[in-house]
Amino acid sequence: MHAEQEAAWPARPVIYEVNVWVWLHDVSLEHGRRCNLLDVPDEAWDSLMLPGVNAVWLMGVWRRSAAGRAIAVSHPVFLEEMKAVLPDLTDADIIGSAYSLAAYEVDARLGGVDGLATARAALRARGMRLVLDLVPNHVGPDHPWVHDPDRVVVEGTADDLTAIPTAWLDVGGKVVARARDPFFPPWSDVVQLNAFSPALRRRMVDTIRSLGDQCDGLRCDMAMLALDDVFAATWTGHVGAPLPQPFWVEVITAVRSTHPELVFMAEAYWDREVDLLAQGFHLCYDKRLYDHLVQPDPEAARQRVATGDRLVRFIENHDERRAAAVFGREAERAALVTVATAPGALMLHEGQLDGRRIRVPVHLARRPGEPIDEARKADTLLVLEAAAEIRGGAWQACAVTGWADDHSFGQLLAWSSRKSERQYLIVVNLAGRPAHARVQWKPTHTETSVTLVDLLTGTSYERTGDELERDGLFVALPAWGAHVMAT
Repeated sequence: MHAEQEAAWPARPVIYEVNVWVWLHDVSLEHGRRCNLLDVPDEAWDSLMLPGVNAVWLMGVWRRSAAGRAIAVSHPVFLEEMKAVLPDLTDADIIGSAYSLAAYEVDARLGGVDGLATARAALRARGMRLVLDLVPNHVGPDHPWVHDPDRVVVEGTADDLTAIPTAWLDVGGKVVARARDPFFPPWSDVVQLNAFSPALRRRMVDTIRSLGDQCDGLRCDMAMLALDDVFAATWTGHVGAPLPQPFWVEVITAVRSTHPELVFMAEAYWDREVDLLAQGFHLCYDKRLYDHLVQPDPEAARQRVATGDRLVRFIENHDERRAAAVFGREAERAALVTVATAPGALMLHEGQLDGRRIRVPVHLARRPGEPIDEARKADTLLVLEAAAEIRGGAWQACAVTGWADDHSFGQLLAWSSRKSERQYLIVVNLAGRPAHARVQWKPTHTETSVTLVDLLTGTSYERTGDELERDGLFVALPAWGAHVMAT
């Protein structure tokens, strides 16, 4: 048993995303019995206690839309994607999208509201907080809000449906808009909410307050779509004028009056992080840094790393391809060191440590078996253990210089951290070529001799204070190499 511990949100949290249906399926197989959130074995909860993790995002607990599922099972693109992942796909495997909701009620098959309370208590006893989904942009076709007389969804006409049937949906005689990202075709299984509806905002506030009684934080799906300028441009001609307050300002301010500790995390794209943070979000996805790591751009990554404490860094989540399928092994390690030791929050994804390569669609209740890459897992745990020691320290970027005939120093990212009496230096080579440089760093105390120990290898380096003051620290790293060094 674990003594219950206070799980306060740290300034730079580590959030572990767990696809709850898929995870419970695997837990059930491992323990030889069907498990839901009411009866998860202790060792399964213990397995989520990775180094540094202080919050678990249980993705997909809410009751999914039966109407949305019906669309999914008849949609050739959805079916092709699901069969590619599960060649032995059965009807029971398809539960509908985690983001096409019938209600913000915990699915009874997962243990219902009591199961979620049990899960929250189990996490809290292990010093971790619970994060759940909020889907502010859309609902399933059978959600009660679709027929709300106060027009909380975007409504159209029979002419709209005739003109563009892929963009509109007839639900019980009412023509409603299929939700969409303005840069992509509409999503077939969801109905668009009207961010300019006062009634929707009241219902959203009430809903979030209810969710805030059940969890400690909310991951807000596609949060930038509810920004006033984005929403107006996407739905011009079908909605009224913007309201006096922006959607997120009004909603988050109202919720904070009753739930001041509830953390809001935005999924966001198109460089709208600054706007969302200004409108009340605590944390926001950093898709740009991810892109600079997938297509390595050391200079852009260096600038992005320094952008502050409120961005969520990651190298995979349920929307992106698995890191093991995107990066080479050494490149993945360099990317992980970067996101794990940078300022800001860190997001990990269940299965990432095991080297899983198959991304599971959010419509599925199970995933295929994959062999665990034990060497990768051990190496990843080593990085996370080192990062956990560093996180929360006073962060500072370090200048990197080189020589006229060797420009490889441009491949290196370097920063330092100070925590309690220890000081740390992180240097990462974000390229597939060796690099040499001088890193401008010195300890805060002017010892005559400085010992640096690489937490990833155990190797020690001796330098003098005068040497560091005069020349900086000479660093030579192989392709995709990294140092995580402590004094």
